[in-house]
Amino acid sequence: MNSIITRFPPSPTGYLHVGGARTALFNWLYARNKKGKFVLRIEDTDTVRSTQASVDAIFEAMQWLELDWDEGPFFQTQRFDLYREYLQKLLDSGDAYYCTCTPEEVDAMRQKAKAEGGKPKYDGRCRDRGLPKSDNAVIRFKSPLSGTTVVEDVIKGNIVFQNSEQDDFVICRSDGTPTYNFVVVVDDITMGINTIIRGDDHVMNTPKQILLYKALKASLPVFGHVPMVLGKDKTRLSKRHGAMSVTAYRDMGFLPDAFINYLVRLGWSHGDQEFFTREELVEKFNLESIGKSASVFDMDKLTALNADHIRAASVSELAPRLLPFLQAKGYDAVDDQYLKGVIETLHNRSKTLVEMAEGAHFYYREDVRPYDAKAAKKFFKPEMAKVLASLADQLETLEDMSEKKQEAVFKDLMEQTGLGFGKIAQPVRVALTGTTVSPGIFEMITALGKKRVVDRLKLAVEFIESMGS
Repeated sequence: MNSIITRFPPSPTGYLHVGGARTALFNWLYARNKKGKFVLRIEDTDTVRSTQASVDAIFEAMQWLELDWDEGPFFQTQRFDLYREYLQKLLDSGDAYYCTCTPEEVDAMRQKAKAEGGKPKYDGRCRDRGLPKSDNAVIRFKSPLSGTTVVEDVIKGNIVFQNSEQDDFVICRSDGTPTYNFVVVVDDITMGINTIIRGDDHVMNTPKQILLYKALKASLPVFGHVPMVLGKDKTRLSKRHGAMSVTAYRDMGFLPDAFINYLVRLGWSHGDQEFFTREELVEKFNLESIGKSASVFDMDKLTALNADHIRAASVSELAPRLLPFLQAKGYDAVDDQYLKGVIETLHNRSKTLVEMAEGAHFYYREDVRPYDAKAAKKFFKPEMAKVLASLADQLETLEDMSEKKQEAVFKDLMEQTGLGFGKIAQPVRVALTGTTVSPGIFEMITALGKKRVVDRLKLAVEFIESMGS
């Protein structure tokens, strides 16, 4: 069998959204699973709506998702000579013809057909007139008048279309620009695309494209039309459901591997498995396991899965991803051992990188004061000044700041004071973080380092003593 070649052909008229990203992912995974090729093609023939900013946004999103392409990016606006060559082939073979009917005349034909109970379409008036090329002429494809066109869909099964209901559709406008269905077929033929996975909103285009393939005597690709992604209310996914730019999810602190894990599960399954690494997806992905019903996008499920991926990721993997979020908060953070220690204490309790950056605030503040007022009132009792001062002194003398040695210090302090661990730990937590919520005491002390811990304990002692004076 020939090597599998898939493609992703976004139009640069906006950002890359969830549905488009899932289409790209399915094609990328299938190509990688089959050790084939994945082609990126920018369908920019809509010159009015296409922008360079959208092209850049698509590239940025693809790169964040780490969906690398083997060929391309190709731009349709740079391929017009090729399209003209294929238009001439269809004209020469008699499979296309020039039509000079005005838009008003065509609209009247459609209204008449509709009034007579038929399908509104062009009536073929110029089909056999043999008109020459002219300034106001479009080129129409000569669709067969009888028989059927069958879309052999690997996801939906066979879909049969009656040729009698097909229009002699326009393949080139009067200004010389070729139309979508035509250029897509020419691109897919010339790029060797043999597997097309796309949204099922394209199903109605497929019979037209199959007729073009046959007229150009080209082999048909495998078609697979994927059901749409819906919002929680079962309507088409829109901005109010979370249909934002893919890069917006990056900025919200989602990991790319978590995002593609969630995307692939919107319509594809492998038993009951929910969590997949990128490598597992490449290994297991197939077309047979794509479902036939629409999927529902759920931010809560995405967030929960992201938390799982954060927990599973190594500290070294998380460090460069967390760093921009810390720096955006103005923290003087760098990818060093201190950052890795901070992550070690937070990654099991963070659902997103934004949440992790917020949880890291006390690690990067020089001074955690002012203390939370309620916490200070409850835990900074006058008698705690002596306890915290003693703890600072003992920790300062430690050569080894391992958790085992810290535990020994706390145990000694508990014996000296008769206080339980919680009675000591909560005031320490407030002293070190300014609040009552933090990672475990010992892991936090390890991450902060001896100097910061001792300095903050001493500041807390001064604060407690000042309250009593």
